[in-house]
Amino acid sequence: MGTGIGLLIFTFVVAFLQLRGISTIPAAGGLVEVFGEALAPLIEACIRAVFLGIMGWVGSILSMRGVQILTASKEKSEESEGKTEE
Repeated sequence: MGTGIGLLIFTFVVAFLQLRGISTIPAAGGLVEVFGEALAPLIEACIRAVFLGIMGWVGSILSMRGVQILTASKEKSEESEGKTEE
């Protein structure tokens, strides 16, 4: 569970640091020049966003599984304590 939460925190920190540096689309020049200059950073930003989305998804799955393991072991220990008291 700690690994999943740590991965989520790392994902959001990396997303903040990476997406903070994205430049805006330049307004000067022709349409072809604007698309040419803007295309490379946009593709790079899309790749980073997909990468960070996958990292967040994996982190949330790890957290969910960790919570399920903890609650299942807690329920199992409560059941075993109930059986020994009877």
